[in-house]
Amino acid sequence: MRIIRVRHNGRVFYASLGEDQMLTCLQRNLGYAEPLPMSEVSLMPLVAPSKIICVGLNFRDHAAEIDMPLSAEPSFFLKPPSSLLGNGQTILLPRNVGRIDYEAELAVIIGQHCRHVSPEQAAGYVFGYTCANDVTARDLQQGERMFGRCKGYDTFCPLGPWIETGMPPEDSAVRAVVNGEVRQQGILRDMIANPLELISYLSGIMSLTPGDVILTGTPKGVGPIAPGDTVQIEVENVGVLFNSVDREDESDFTDGDAPVYRLQ
Repeated sequence: MRIIRVRHNGRVFYASLGEDQMLTCLQRNLGYAEPLPMSEVSLMPLVAPSKIICVGLNFRDHAAEIDMPLSAEPSFFLKPPSSLLGNGQTILLPRNVGRIDYEAELAVIIGQHCRHVSPEQAAGYVFGYTCANDVTARDLQQGERMFGRCKGYDTFCPLGPWIETGMPPEDSAVRAVVNGEVRQQGILRDMIANPLELISYLSGIMSLTPGDVILTGTPKGVGPIAPGDTVQIEVENVGVLFNSVDREDESDFTDGDAPVYRLQ
């Protein structure tokens, strides 16, 4: 099932997206007895997370390409919710920052509060899966070895196009396609820790709450993006996330303007 989050008549809710582009509200208490056409709703961010957890170095080949050692346990960092960007929106490259890379990833959306769950229990706490781009200011990462700044800029976490409730098979490919050319490709089975193992590990450290996002790591093949580029993140059996790229200017952060991707 493909799920999106929409607004209709002032109400925000999740709906399943049919092949005919008709929407079925998943919250029965709202009283939507009949499907709604896409033309009558406004698309909302897929989630309003309390946190975005990004697992690093979960593919050995990627760790080697950026010359970073593997740790005995999964390593992770956080992106701020303000970094979220929707499908079809524009990644804005910060001024005075050098190389900025795409990183194609599978993202997990948490559906229920969980703490200290086993890998065998973890599937019961998953809402679904989607595509993510862990956009990274590589020069800052390599120069500082700190991830807060290089990963945390506005628009640096594109997510979408929808939430797929079925877990993709482990032979599903993860790709980044830039300007129509495949630049990065890996297979989910090559993850060091699979999504359910990651949920178990992270839930042993912190509470995971509905809407939280876990980015599960990127394979070898990360590379730079530039203004004018188009970037597609493809996860087989999940979807295709599309974003354009531009350089931010003063109009993108003038006082009083709405954020690029407002969480509601």
